[in-house]
Amino acid sequence: MTFLFRAVGIAPMLVAGSIALCACSKAPPRALGTLEYDRITLPAPAAERIVAIGVHDGERVKAGQMLVRLDPTRTRAELAAAEAEAQRQREQLRELEAGPRKESIAAARANLAAAEADAREARAQYDRLKPMAVNGYVSASDLDRARAAVGSADGRTDAARATLEELLHGTRREQVMQAEAALAASEAQAKVQQVLLGKLDLVAPRDGVVDSIPYKLGDQAPVGAPLAILLVGDAPYARVYVPEPMRANVRVGDSVRVLVDGHPQPLAGRIRLVRSEPVFTPYYALTGEDAARLSYVAEVTLGKDAAQLPAGLPLHVELASAPP
Repeated sequence: MTFLFRAVGIAPMLVAGSIALCACSKAPPRALGTLEYDRITLPAPAAERIVAIGVHDGERVKAGQMLVRLDPTRTRAELAAAEAEAQRQREQLRELEAGPRKESIAAARANLAAAEADAREARAQYDRLKPMAVNGYVSASDLDRARAAVGSADGRTDAARATLEELLHGTRREQVMQAEAALAASEAQAKVQQVLLGKLDLVAPRDGVVDSIPYKLGDQAPVGAPLAILLVGDAPYARVYVPEPMRANVRVGDSVRVLVDGHPQPLAGRIRLVRSEPVFTPYYALTGEDAARLSYVAEVTLGKDAAQLPAGLPLHVELASAPP
């Protein structure tokens, strides 16, 4: 009987010891988060109507595949106008570089000769009237008009001579440089329209999955509005919220275990980024006293074994324990 009582007394002690051992082996600290993919947003390059949508949400696409097409009518017209203006500037530059035509120079010489003839005639008329005015045969007003005619004829002669000299000297270098600058501006504007025309067909820049096409066929989105959102990358990554007391033990490059809800096996990951500025812990990551704490956003790179997992799955990352 004594041996039986002793044996019965040992059992509670073993149970108590097991409970104490379990209490001592605490679970490693963890950070909660979600599974995410890198996102690429393709904005609207122009406020044009959507005329074609080549994909749907959730579809896997290849780089270069057409996603959304905008109406190119107005952009093509603006491109044609810009190209026509560039051609006009190009021809104007060629005209300046070629210099004045020989016919223009001949016409200027003829105008100068005519002006000189008029000046000689006006001076001869004045010379005839001048002695007659001294003798009183011509009024003073007639003499003044003759003198004015001489001055006017001389002025026209000087103007014709200056026009001829300008043609003979040719185009100034400054005029050519201005024409070159105007041509460069016109060609640049045409190139801008050409680039814009090419952007009206939105294509996938990388392989990925269509996350969202926010607008429908026939919509006219404003400039900069997202027309397509892609999820890209060979595998997703884990975005978690590290509680402030654990931040000192989390470093970029640390290897961690990632447990995704619904996935039977833990995933190996490596911390690639930890934000330096804290944020408030989101509601789904609140556990116990964490409601009153700040947290730091961290990103964990995952391997190819996570490639088939969808975005948005909840998970938690086992972090290194703080040193005693």
